[in-house]
Order: sequence, then structure tokens, then C-alpha cells
Amino acid sequence: MGLIKIQSFSFLFRIFILFSLFPPPSSSSSSSSHHHHLSSQNRPISQIIPSIIFDPSFFSPSASGEWVLLHDSIGISAMHMQLLYNNKVVIFDRTDFGASNISLPYGQCRYNDEALDVDCSAHSVLYDISFNTYRPLMVQTDVWCSSGALDSDGTLVQTGGYHAGDHKIRLFSPCELDDCDWTELPQNLTVQRWYASDHILPDGRVIIVGGRRAFSYEFFPKNSNDNDAAFDFPFLKETTDPGEENNLYPFLYLLPDGNLYIFANQRSISFDYVNNKVVKEFPMIPGEKRNYPSTGSSVMLPLRLHSALNPVVEVMICGGARGGAYISAQKGAFWPASRTCGRMKLTDPDPKWVMEDMPLGRVMPDMLLLPTGDVIILNGAARGTAGWESAVDPVLNPILYKPDEPDPDNRFTVLTPSTIPRMYHSSATLLPDGRILVGGSNPHARYNFTGVKYPTELSLEAFLPPYLAPQYAHLRPLILAVEGQILSHGQPFSITLIVGFYHPDEELMVSMIAPSFTTHSFAMNQRLLVLEIVETERLSFFGFKITVFAPPSRNIAPPGYYMMFVVHQGVPGHCAWVRMQ
Repeated sequence: MGLIKIQSFSFLFRIFILFSLFPPPSSSSSSSSHHHHLSSQNRPISQIIPSIIFDPSFFSPSASGEWVLLHDSIGISAMHMQLLYNNKVVIFDRTDFGASNISLPYGQCRYNDEALDVDCSAHSVLYDISFNTYRPLMVQTDVWCSSGALDSDGTLVQTGGYHAGDHKIRLFSPCELDDCDWTELPQNLTVQRWYASDHILPDGRVIIVGGRRAFSYEFFPKNSNDNDAAFDFPFLKETTDPGEENNLYPFLYLLPDGNLYIFANQRSISFDYVNNKVVKEFPMIPGEKRNYPSTGSSVMLPLRLHSALNPVVEVMICGGARGGAYISAQKGAFWPASRTCGRMKLTDPDPKWVMEDMPLGRVMPDMLLLPTGDVIILNGAARGTAGWESAVDPVLNPILYKPDEPDPDNRFTVLTPSTIPRMYHSSATLLPDGRILVGGSNPHARYNFTGVKYPTELSLEAFLPPYLAPQYAHLRPLILAVEGQILSHGQPFSITLIVGFYHPDEELMVSMIAPSFTTHSFAMNQRLLVLEIVETERLSFFGFKITVFAPPSRNIAPPGYYMMFVVHQGVPGHCAWVRMQ
């Protein structure tokens, strides 16, 4: 009963403060009020308040977070995920599993697939966050172990896959009428891309790097100087381990100087992709291998922006497996996963890895940046590697990592465990309300639900980090409006918000997060920017206006859509979507 009262109070409190800041117009002004009204069709996208906003107060996560099962089955196993700016998530697995557990609509079928002559089942779905619903989508060719990135318009550019799909380029554009589906382009990639990584660039193009036996990179769309070519990239051949590879799905980050940071196996470089030149090679990370199949994960830690300073750039890599672990797993011997994380400041004059130990060893982890600037590590196994039947002992507890905590012994916190193993081919992504969407896990060559230790998982769940606990509802900011439809680099703009109990002694934070394409333990294109606050103005008892500077350049914030969060006393509210031009 006490919990119900707290939750009801939180909801009513938000309604109260909303009306206290913006009281309804009186009858004398009602005749002119329509003049100031903007319909959802005409209103700038950054000013639209979602029609259904997830209210964390209706859940009760503890100080260690909470898991919520969203669906027992969405019909497919969530191998790949991409959040879109219309608050929907594209999810897909592969076409050569055989039939999935969800049918294509309107009697649609695919023909002459390598798994089935006639396949009338879907291998992709579109998940609606607001309504917790999903619908089937149709992919034409195999998207198994592919890659992707959002372009500047918010369209998913999805590249490569397996066999008939390994040269393909597919697009998925957001829509509101539920009539959109996958489009497969007539032009192809130059070479096959299977286990490649993608990243959006400052000019809005996407670079596609690597893949199995693909020691090269290429661009989409190509420009006149590319000559439809793939560019040789010896670094990938140099980092390939015989019999294991350990350099697939390389970690990519666009740097503020315009070069690309590329990590593969244990080595990393700053790469000038325009002139096909290695600018700098960094020290080798100690310990284990870090890329597929000895799969670890990685983030670029938050870039804290200040007009007078260049941002410090620091990468973090956690988990993985020893060299030889994959070969050993094929013989049934599962070696312990790595417990180490490494951090390296790329902007230091003499960069070096600083190593730390996680509370739990983990291979195939997912690392995601939270709106607070903290890192969550979840999914994966304690022994073995990625690959079919190649790992055991699922790690069910997420780990919260606080990179700014001065005492290394206090940086890691073990959180509430899930009850569902998320092994090979699982995925996770940050949602606009601050939850983590988690799905997938299929360490088998086909869907397999019986007679195996880790059955194929078709379920979808959400993890609510500790900041969504109801006791923090009074601290949670609610964004009402963002000035402007499209943000210009380096220009100031304002955010209007309400906070129940504002603490002036506690600093507000405004963070922008690029939504990631997540698969195989790597969240491609993920980046978090902490904006410089110019001024905080109090409008009413609960209302505030914050003026901040937009990111200064396309190297720091490539064009496209971002989730913008306001964080108050470590508690974020629901994001507003903004677009960088």
C-alpha cells in the first residue's frame, strides 16, 4: 500500500507542477490561443513531448536496479538492435535459421532461401517502446552477423551479412503509420562484409571496416574519388590470429581531430581514412584478446565539452578471452573469461593503458553509456568464447561502472541479476526513458528450445538502472521544450524543464547520446557528449531554463539524431530528441 501511495503521489505531483508552470489559458485568451498552437506535424521534432512517457515511478527498482519482462517471445532472437528517433527499435536475427516464430503479414513469403524453399516467417521486427508492441518486418537476404549505422536523416544503413546477403546494403527509414519496411538497394558493397563494423563520418557518409577475410574498408555512399573501390587495410591482416581471428567486429570511434580510432585484437591505431594512413599506433592492451570470437566490449568514455578546451578522449575496453580459448572451446574445454578492463587517454602525450579488475569475469559483455556518464556492463558468460556452443556459465548480474569515482575500489557495483541467460547473439541498447532493452541469445546453429543447456531466447526484457527507483522521482527532470528544430554546431540553445525538488548546490548535467547499432557485444556509433552549461535561469518554483552550447564540430557530433538528457543529482529524465545538422 505504501508503494502505491508513493507512485500515485509521483504521478499527481508531475501533473501539478506542469500546470503550475503553464496554467491553462483563461476564457479571455482562448480565442487567440490557437494562434500559438503547433500541431505535431508542424512542431519542431525537439519540442514534441512524447504522447506516452515512461514513468519510472510505476516500477520499483531497488538501489541495485530491477528487471522487467516485456515479452516472453517477440518471435525472433534479438541478435541486432537499432533505436530510431521515433522511439521504435529495429530488431533482427538471420534468415538461415529456418522458420521463426512470427509470420510475415499479408501472406508474404521469401523463396529459394538456403534454409527453406518457402519461408513465410519474419526475421525482423519493429518494437514500439511507448506501447510495448511489435510487428513483423521483411528482410530479403541474410543479415546474419551484419553491421549498421544511422545516417544524418535517421535512416538505418545496414550493411553485409552472410552468403546472398554479404554484399548487400539495406535501408530502414522511420515512419509513424506502420507502413515502412526494409528496402534492399540495387547497388552492392565492393567486397563481402561479414562481422564488419560501421561508423558515421563528419560528412554524413558511413565507413564500413573489415569483416571475415575482408582486410579493407569502404564507404556508403561512395563519392567520385572512391571509384567504387574498397581500400586496402593491412592493419586487419596484421591483427588476425591463425585459426581464431580475434579481430572481427573491430571497435571504431570518430575522434575530435577527424581521424578514426580502430581497435582490433589487442592493438589500436589512429587512422586517417581519407589518405589511408596510420597516424599513430597506441600501446598494446595487456592480457587477453578483446575482439570476436574472444569477444570483449568497448566504449569511448563521455566527451566533456568546454569552449576553451579540447575534450579529453578516453576509451575503455572490458572482458574478452585468452588466445587459444576459442580453439579450446571447440574441444569442450571452456577457459575462464577475462576480468580486466583497460582505460587509455588517447589525448595524453604518452598514452598508456590503466588496468582494473571487474568483480566478475565476462566474455561477450555489452557495454553501454548511461545518461549519467556511467557505464553499464551486462550479458555474456564467465567461461569460453563467442561462437556455436562455445561458452558456459552465464553472467546474470549487470555491473555499474563509475568512471569519475576517484577510488578505483568503489568504481564497480554489482547489480540485480536477471533470470535469463544472455549468451552468444544477445544484444542490448539504451532507451529514451533511461531503461536498457535486452534480448536475444542463441548459441546454436538453428532455433533450439529443448534438450540444450542454453535454449534459444526469443524474450525481450528491460533493465531499470538504480536511477529509476521511485525514491528519486522528485529529483527527476522533465524536459518541456528544446529551442530550435535542428541544432547548429557551436551555437547556444535553451532547454525548458521542470524539477520537483531542485538542489542548487548540485550541478545539473546535459548529455547527448547517439543511439547505437548493437550486435556481438559492440554498440557501434555510441558516443556521449556532456554539453557546456552557460546559464541556469529559474522561471518558477519548479520551472527552469538551461542555456547550453551545442557541440562545436561535426568531428565531435556527426550529423544526425541524438537523445538529449538532463541529469539532476545523478537522476536523468526522459530524453528529448534533437538533431545536429
